[in-house]
Amino acid sequence: MISKHLSILSATAAALLSLSAAAQAGGPGDRGDHGDHGDHGGLCSNATLKGPFEFFGHGEILGLKAADGTLHPYAAPSILDDVALVTFDGRGTFQRTDFGMIGGLPKGGQTTFNPNQMGTYTVNSDCTGTMKIVYTAGGAVPAGVETDLNIVVAADGTLVESVVYRAVTVSGVSGDGNVKCPPDCEQGVQESFEGKKVLVYGFR
Repeated sequence: MISKHLSILSATAAALLSLSAAAQAGGPGDRGDHGDHGDHGGLCSNATLKGPFEFFGHGEILGLKAADGTLHPYAAPSILDDVALVTFDGRGTFQRTDFGMIGGLPKGGQTTFNPNQMGTYTVNSDCTGTMKIVYTAGGAVPAGVETDLNIVVAADGTLVESVVYRAVTVSGVSGDGNVKCPPDCEQGVQESFEGKKVLVYGFR
C-alpha cells in the first residue's frame, strides 16, 4: 500500500515539473492571441496607458504632399506649439482637449481649449505603438483634420514619446500652386509630442 502511494506521489511530482518547464519555455516569447491588450508576456499593452496625461508638442507645418508623395512647401512654414490633456481608457481609445499656436496665432482663432477631439491608440508588447487623433465638429479645428503618431511608451506607463508620421488637413494650397487641398490634403510636418502622466494626490 505504501509503495502504491509513493508511486502516485512520484507521478504527480513528475507531471508538475513537466508543466513548470513547459510554462517557462512559453514565457515572454509566447505570442498567443490576447486581443486588443497585446502580448501579456511582453512589457506593455493598451492597459499600460490609462488615465490623464499632459502633452506638449512642438514642430513645423511645412507644406502639402502631392499624390506621388513629394512635398510641395507652403509659401512659408508655420511653427506649431501645442499643450493637451489626453485621457486614455486603458482599452484603446482616448479623449483629448488642447490649445495650440500656429505661426504666431491661436489655432483656429480660438483662445480657449478645444475639447472636440477623440482618438484611438495601440500599444504593442515591446512598448511601441500608434495614436490617431481625430477632430470632430464644433471646435477650433475643422472636422476631418487628423493626426497620426508613432509612439514609444515607458514600461511603467508614465511617459509617452511620439513623432507625427501623417497629418491630414481639409484645405490649403502649396506655395507653388501645384498642390491643392482638396484633393491632396496630406500635410508635410515635422512635429513631436511628449506626454507625462498626471499625478493625483501623489498617486499615479
